[in-house]
Amino acid sequence: MEPRAFCSQSNVVIVAGKGGVGKTTVAAALAVTAARAGLSTLLVDVESTGSLAALFGRPGRLGYEPTVLSPTRRARAEITGRSISADDALVEYLDGHGLRRISKRMATTGTLELVATAVPGIKDVLVLGKIKQLEQADPAPELIVVDAPAAGHAVAFLATPRGMLDAIGVGPIRTQSADALALLTDPSRCQVLLVTLPEETPVNEVVETAYHLEDRAGVKLAPVVVNGLLTPLELPEDAAAAATEAGAHLDRDAAEALGAAAAFRRRRQQLQEAQVERLAGELPLPQLHLPLLWASALGPAELESLADSLERALGLLPGGHLGGNGPAGGAVADLSSTGRSLPGPGRA
Repeated sequence: MEPRAFCSQSNVVIVAGKGGVGKTTVAAALAVTAARAGLSTLLVDVESTGSLAALFGRPGRLGYEPTVLSPTRRARAEITGRSISADDALVEYLDGHGLRRISKRMATTGTLELVATAVPGIKDVLVLGKIKQLEQADPAPELIVVDAPAAGHAVAFLATPRGMLDAIGVGPIRTQSADALALLTDPSRCQVLLVTLPEETPVNEVVETAYHLEDRAGVKLAPVVVNGLLTPLELPEDAAAAATEAGAHLDRDAAEALGAAAAFRRRRQQLQEAQVERLAGELPLPQLHLPLLWASALGPAELESLADSLERALGLLPGGHLGGNGPAGGAVADLSSTGRSLPGPGRA
């Protein structure tokens, strides 16, 4: 599948995954890929961690107002970034409804925390409502990439609008929730890209998250990204003999160390392959494989490299139509066809 075709399937891509799997980096790489394909892209940070700005070589954190991120190699369109918090979204909402004096008071007195305690989920609805507003703006970015909260919070974050509709009969919060739910459940407008590592615990969590998201939030899932994959190597069983064949002389200690390193790498590759295979068996989604980057800190150069890898991975996806199921169907899957359903609210 061509990168532009993949990035054009929906207006919003929400990138989610367990903390530490590279979710933020994948979100940034997807934004770069979309910009290379000629799509104007907005990269949204909902946790204000500062990691997104650093990936583009910018100091500090993204602010509520959009910022043009550093141009990237081969980019044909602009990437902007912004951070969206519930406080800022609420202040903007009140300002837009002629309540500027109230909004200033709430911003300085911590009233939002009191409201959030009284109405659980209100913060998530405010953030999702702002994302919906950006998606429907005129002009709107051609793609909005959202760096979502970590997997545990992501399910609640995306399921909140449905819960609000069940709990609230009338009023602006219900309207905001209905609008957010309409965005999340329309695959032509929104899809969720899950990220994992080829390790047992992250794979377990991404499988559970996938079924919970479709069951409780009603979202459609894009391919799952398997991040941090080791490049397969053909490693000899007898490292010392292989070294001798190559014309290198190793003393006993060096030969033992080389043999132990080769054995460790073989085990890691076997474990990685087993987890990727298990993921494919438990979660019928196409997979996008991204390599492990050997760097102590990630910046623009590493981001470009990861975008290159993402483009190659997208090229291995079959071309398909939106809403296809599994590897043979398209880039957005419907897990309901598997017959599996994890427990959700009100279910045994």
